[in-house]
Amino acid sequence: MTAPTTEPAGEPGLRERKKAATRQALHEAAVRLALELGPDRLTVEAIADRTGVSRRTFSNYFANKEDALFHGDRTRTRLLIEKVRARPAAETPWAALSAAAADFYGQLGDLNPEWVTQTRLLRRHPSLAAAQAQTFAVMERELSAEVAARLGSAADPLGVRPKLLAAVFLASLRVSLTVWLEHPTESAYADVARRVLAEAGRGFE
Repeated sequence: MTAPTTEPAGEPGLRERKKAATRQALHEAAVRLALELGPDRLTVEAIADRTGVSRRTFSNYFANKEDALFHGDRTRTRLLIEKVRARPAAETPWAALSAAAADFYGQLGDLNPEWVTQTRLLRRHPSLAAAQAQTFAVMERELSAEVAARLGSAADPLGVRPKLLAAVFLASLRVSLTVWLEHPTESAYADVARRVLAEAGRGFE
């Protein structure tokens, strides 16, 4: 007989947690090595060696070094989308996006040092911009789908407004981080993001 599982319903099992830990370790190693070596000299082999896994194991988690570098962005976006999805249906899309961001960054507290490090790395190495743009394109599509579900398609069959809201929202978060990195001691990132989102959302309420 198979022993009954002791994992609570809805929570990941031991195997899933180990896989998530390995994926996170590869991502963190990629960021650290990109800082040490520069993105151009970063290799999949170096990331695998630093993490203590094989090249084949790396390939089970990420398609390439850029994929590993931007794993954190994708993870944060999924969490943010979950918060958008959980907002009350009566809220306007921009209100739901802004409230979800406030909740997300409020729970986050101080910005993850790895996130800040990655952002500063990107600012020093524009060659990574193309890979980041692909990552943000996926984020925009997912956020746009959430906004479209709130708006419905009758009034906007081409889906212009959902795409616009998603693009402006993500651009606002990037601007917020850029401003905060330039003045990190003057205010908390969450406060900067709240102000930028309020400015950007004037035409969407």
